[in-house]
Amino acid sequence: MGALRGRGPHQVRSLGRPLGGSALYHPHVPGTAGLRLLNVIERRLTKLFVNATVVLVLDVEVIEDAATATVALDPLRGRILAALREPASAAGLAQRFGLPRQKINYHLRALEDRGLVTISAERRHGGLVERLVVASAASYVVSPAAMRENAPDPARIADRLSARYLIALAARAVREVGRLMHHAQAENRRLATLALDTEIGFASAEEQARFADELTRTVTQLAAKYHRPDGRPFRLIVAAHPTPKE
Repeated sequence: MGALRGRGPHQVRSLGRPLGGSALYHPHVPGTAGLRLLNVIERRLTKLFVNATVVLVLDVEVIEDAATATVALDPLRGRILAALREPASAAGLAQRFGLPRQKINYHLRALEDRGLVTISAERRHGGLVERLVVASAASYVVSPAAMRENAPDPARIADRLSARYLIALAARAVREVGRLMHHAQAENRRLATLALDTEIGFASAEEQARFADELTRTVTQLAAKYHRPDGRPFRLIVAAHPTPKE
């Protein structure tokens, strides 16, 4: 299934790819013939070429452990990660932030130890070697798995119509999809997902209630039609909330 994203009321546009199928290959990049590019949820790979080195940068990466989250959430390290969406050297970052190179190197080592940045190339200047590093992703999400037993659990929330229940469902989705995504990556396969996102303007509370009833009936009918006890299990979440005014 592909990802569907709305552009406005009643406008839903397909951005994804069908279930199954093979991963993509890029046979024309020098030195990387047959390189498999993994396709997972909300993951588009940007190819950065630095001295003939190919670096794959994810759109979104999920951080699953507290130690990595702590490193990434440091304010300065967060700014460094944002700057490293494109390759840069410690010297370049030091000049950009107005900080000593030694301090930048300290933070780069901490980020590299947690897999948040990687070396994209090395440049030689006489007898010196300058490393260019790049972030592992353009953006990050901290999984509730980092909270361990304190992570929200929808089963512990009695009020199924509350905002907190919706948040618990969303948290579970991040935790489960993040873990499945990493497993799919390790096995060089695509993770099959579906996402719908659009906006609806209701004329009244009565129309909103009628829409909710009709949606519930439709989803219940579709689930009953396609569910097979011995089939491949998928989790389906349907949620709605007011659009925030920003």
